Amino acid sequence: MSKNFLEAVKGRRSIYAISKESPVSDAEIQEIVEAAVLHSPTSFNSQSSRAVVLLGDKHDKVWDITADTLRKIVPTEQFEGTAQKLASFKAGYGTVLFFEDQAVVKHLQENFALYAENFPIWSNQSSGILQFVVWTAFAEAGLGASLQHYNPLIDDEVKATFDIPADWKLIAQMPFGKTVTAPGEKEFQPIEERVKVIK
Repeated sequence: MSKNFLEAVKGRRSIYAISKESPVSDAEIQEIVEAAVLHSPTSFNSQSSRAVVLLGDKHDKVWDITADTLRKIVPTEQFEGTAQKLASFKAGYGTVLFFEDQAVVKHLQENFALYAENFPIWSNQSSGILQFVVWTAFAEAGLGASLQHYNPLIDDEVKATFDIPADWKLIAQMPFGKTVTAPGEKEFQPIEERVKVIK
């Protein structure tokens, strides 16, 4: 395995302090996401993963939607902390929305009935792989990012606002931008407790 690849894996961290700047062009951001979608593996080569890149005021809008949605359900006395967190995501340069096309999943369930109950699980795993590839590639490009999950609370309004196909299921949101504050040291559980080698 390439040392460069492992270094890239180590360099991918959750970055919460981001700004409305990008060290790379919009075209390069698009290139990263498109390459990740094309080359990330999916079960049965289903290619069920979808991504929407929001930039500029469209990026701001998704976090306004999230804030407005949560304001209706989070108690007023607790909302200030939530609002600050959402503002930190909105402070970024853009957001990638990750979806899985449920029409593809349903088609696989119908055509491979023996594995029907597994296809939604495998679909989520495919999305996780795509998220990791984009996240790691962003880190290599100098973009800080984190992974958020405000779905399904925001799903309907996001779909209506950005004209998202009905069959696309929102899986995660990834705000990104220029890193303002690097993450601290990460603590690890003993690797011996997490990996077993059996010969």
